[in-house]
Amino acid sequence: MTDKSQSLNLDEPAGVLVKTTCVDYPGLVAGSFFLKGCNLRCPYCYNTDLVLGTGRADGSKTEGLNTVRELFDLMERRQGILKGIVISGGEALLNPYTPLIIRKARELGYKVKLDTNGTLPQELKFFLENKELRPDFIAMDIKTSPARYAETLCPAFSKFKNNSGYWEKLVKETASLVAELPSDCREWRTVLVPGLVTKEDIKNMAGLLPEDASWQFAQFMNKDCLDPSYNEIYPYTDQEAKELVEYAQSLIPGAALR
Repeated sequence: MTDKSQSLNLDEPAGVLVKTTCVDYPGLVAGSFFLKGCNLRCPYCYNTDLVLGTGRADGSKTEGLNTVRELFDLMERRQGILKGIVISGGEALLNPYTPLIIRKARELGYKVKLDTNGTLPQELKFFLENKELRPDFIAMDIKTSPARYAETLCPAFSKFKNNSGYWEKLVKETASLVAELPSDCREWRTVLVPGLVTKEDIKNMAGLLPEDASWQFAQFMNKDCLDPSYNEIYPYTDQEAKELVEYAQSLIPGAALR
């Protein structure tokens, strides 16, 4: 990955700004910026405009996105009130604005959390090895069994569409990088999507995580999904979700339903 942030336009629509959050950065009141663009097409994703990058599924231009300048204005106004900045997506590791945002956050004294879908180990390594850009906290999504990424999450246009070994290798490499961080600087996240996250998938995912992992589960929402057929899938019942998370806890004690 190369850093092209110096030539970027701060006034271009770039993402969605959440001015205050108490849940996106563990232990800190923060602001979040969800950048557009992603290398996956998770069928249950509800951030459709962000994932598609520059427009909606019908090709029309995305409206209502915030600029990086708006983010910077917020960071300057709320300096000393907000303690952290969360850079999410889409996929933040693919977005050229990410280095610029991290530098600004550092300049203003913010802690930086970066969210990633877990399929870009070389890009993550670039940030982790750069003292100036290294995030204070990493959250990695782990979406299903790594061997299933090719069939369920890979976009149709990818040349690796049917290469399960390729995606499995990427997820394993990223999980290993995140596992090397101190335990209070990392977490893994999984959405409980029926059909994608079963007891067997939880077993396979747990095999990638360190025993001291914080593994945060969330219920699936069948609304505004990237694949409209997922709007017809009912979420797990509270009891079913509880049983799956309890099974996860038997493998990784730090698993929890958020």
